[in-house]
Amino acid sequence: MRILHIFDHSLPLHSGYTFRSAAILREQRALGWETFHLTSPKQGKTAVEFEDTDGLRFHRCPVPPSGPPVINEWRQMRAIEARLEGLARDIKPDILHAHSPVLNAIPALRVGRRLGIPVVYEIRAFWEDAAVDHGTTREGSVRYRLTRALETWALRRVDHAFTICEGLRKDIVSRGIAPDKVTVIPNAVDIEGFQLSGEPDAELKRRLGLDGATVIGFIGSFYAYEGLDLLLDAFPAMLAKRLELRILLVGGGPQDANLKAQAQRLGIADKVVFTGRVPHGEVSRYYDLIDLLAYPRHSMRLTELVTPLKPLEAMAQGRIFVASDVGGHKELVRDGETGRLFKAGDAGALAAVVEEMLGQRDTWPAYRAAGRDYVERVRNWRNSVAKYKPVYERLVRSRNSSDQV
Repeated sequence: MRILHIFDHSLPLHSGYTFRSAAILREQRALGWETFHLTSPKQGKTAVEFEDTDGLRFHRCPVPPSGPPVINEWRQMRAIEARLEGLARDIKPDILHAHSPVLNAIPALRVGRRLGIPVVYEIRAFWEDAAVDHGTTREGSVRYRLTRALETWALRRVDHAFTICEGLRKDIVSRGIAPDKVTVIPNAVDIEGFQLSGEPDAELKRRLGLDGATVIGFIGSFYAYEGLDLLLDAFPAMLAKRLELRILLVGGGPQDANLKAQAQRLGIADKVVFTGRVPHGEVSRYYDLIDLLAYPRHSMRLTELVTPLKPLEAMAQGRIFVASDVGGHKELVRDGETGRLFKAGDAGALAAVVEEMLGQRDTWPAYRAAGRDYVERVRNWRNSVAKYKPVYERLVRSRNSSDQV
């Protein structure tokens, strides 16, 4: 089986998107399949046609000149289509597997139809919903409706659709896509890649001013939908009961400056530590400083439909966490067993659940054991990637039958 994947971006860039992609590719290769990989112009300019990283070769697209909206996207799709067709003619894959966004699916459809190769499309989030969070459009705008229509157009024409969770699957089916044409490949973790939490690094703790502190933390990208502003809003109420509390925010992103300004306005800037982005290999040292992780995502279409990786990674490491009760979290977290949920958007509820968890440390070993057990038995990449097999095999059989007629 030879699969040519088309990605938005890839390693060595670090994001939930690239980590999921790499995990899928490694597990597909463990099944004996050959995988090939193309990234869109969003990977950025490069002087080489391909790049080897972490044992995977990624073919790169040229970056076209930037232009106004619509023209810019059209140029990107044309660049993907030209590069993809050349690769497909050379590689002769059994499947073209396009991953979000739809800018990758449309070129794959065009090439697949010309060369007679089945095309599958994997949706990790809807492009239009991500644009709302980034502030480039609003829900219900003309651009939003056009983008949604484009996604639906592609879904109706691909040979099969994959997605990452039940929330997205229900939305896809609601668009008139046959239920048996949509398969969920759940987010998961590589168990061997995550070690149980260790002892805090005393020197790092001292350097960050966290000696003697109880630490509430978040590690990741600072997007608006992550709800870190809610965590800061809730913090004064937490401090009123526990003066030793500190917040540790590791990472960066679009909300970085806003969060720092908010901490100043609330008078808590001296108790909130912003580390900036840290090397991926150092992340576990920062996790070890955190007593309780917080995932306070705001409720919006993106977070209600999409399951994140962070809670699963926390479970794999035996971390203790609280999370808002958005749909994406409720699909992953068993409240009171693997983590705790609180009402999304409610700073008082967040402060209350943090206080409750900190006051019940004797229950933490049970949370750790339940979370680790869940990812080992259910949410591991071997289980998830196995769900591709029957779909791929059916499409290849159908193609071979057509070729023989």
